Amino acid sequence: MSRLFSKILIANRGEIALRVIRACRELGIKTVALFSEADRDSLHARFADESICIGPPNSQQSYLNIPAGISAAEISDAEAIHPGYGFLAENPEFAEVCEASGITFIGPQSAHIKLMGNKIQARKLAVRAGVPIPGGLDGLDDPEEALHGAKKLGFPVIIKAAAGGGGRGIRVVHSEASFRTAFSMAQSEAGSSFGNPEVYVERFIESPRHVEIQILADHHGNIVHLGERECSIQRRYQKLIEESPSPALDEKLRRKMGEAAVALTREAGYVNAGTVEFLLDGDGNFFFMEMNTRIQVEHPVTEMVTGVDLVKEQIRISANMPLDIRQEDVVLRGHAIECRINAEDPEKFTPNPGTISFYYAPGGPGIRVDSAAFESYYIPPYYDSMVAKLIAHGRDREEALSRMQRALEEFVIEGVKTTLPLHLRILGKMKFRKGEYGTDFLDKMLS
Repeated sequence: MSRLFSKILIANRGEIALRVIRACRELGIKTVALFSEADRDSLHARFADESICIGPPNSQQSYLNIPAGISAAEISDAEAIHPGYGFLAENPEFAEVCEASGITFIGPQSAHIKLMGNKIQARKLAVRAGVPIPGGLDGLDDPEEALHGAKKLGFPVIIKAAAGGGGRGIRVVHSEASFRTAFSMAQSEAGSSFGNPEVYVERFIESPRHVEIQILADHHGNIVHLGERECSIQRRYQKLIEESPSPALDEKLRRKMGEAAVALTREAGYVNAGTVEFLLDGDGNFFFMEMNTRIQVEHPVTEMVTGVDLVKEQIRISANMPLDIRQEDVVLRGHAIECRINAEDPEKFTPNPGTISFYYAPGGPGIRVDSAAFESYYIPPYYDSMVAKLIAHGRDREEALSRMQRALEEFVIEGVKTTLPLHLRILGKMKFRKGEYGTDFLDKMLS
């Protein structure tokens, strides 16, 4: 008989560390927080049952330090490690070291992280699973050979890093004249960012929608999808607003995309929570893009419309427990929208670390705020600039939008610049209100 863990170490910081602590507390599991010297006064270090300083502010010496994280788990007698998102969450070496150390990694196996982390191998897997992919070329390292293939595909094309993520190692090329330079730049950026200069070329889909499917898979062969999240509001491939369900999907398309995500998950033998990401063109055709092998920043919108606690499910799956929901149990109720509030100049998009002099989070019906910020909190310059995730849920999209508008107007963060004004501008655009937008929406709005 499987049992839950008695103690879990959280190899992360900020709001996601708090999110895991809360799930563990509800499950009766003790928690150990890691913190850098810059996060000594952070909420996740305060609220965990135990906390261990892992090193100086620099993430390479603290949150990305694998030996230090494993040592902290061993000295605290933690049975499992939850990596959150970012940092080591999709690092196959970290998952592999956990496995070798007899510590449960709350996520997929290292082999699956490695497989899905290579976008070329993931494309091949999708083909075997019968999931559509954009036309493309891989295994290319010579610009001339790549250009010959790109001309056959037809411009525009997009060059992507095989081991990419976070919008790095990506170049969109509209003509033959700029291809060679873009190809070399993508290789260089991929090598410096990911230690792997391998890139591939895909047909570029103009103004697509970015739609992802949340899946859960256990060790007993059960796989379910929890509907989709619309993630098309983004800047430089970084998501800013997400919602569920997508304004672009009907029940038939939702079922087809969900079945495709499940088929790919099953073909991979993947276990735990994951997200299968698709591009959707204007004709309703969808194409596999990648699979994220971790909990997503935007997971709350799925939780709000399904009532499923994704972090708890991750923990239960890792404890070898079977899913207690079946596909027919998944029902999307109402509509949810999430805005990522970053400590950035809302016009220049430059980070704006500093001390919060006044902080007031909104509340009321249908409002959820996931944040580790508070008045007098110092936002350090060493990590991601996200301050809070503001989630609004309503009976339908119109009510969710109204609640988000009201909550954004209530939210007060002083002492640093934030993207609150940008989100209000986006919500004021008629195209967004009507749900008529693609991944180029923000570029057009700001141009």
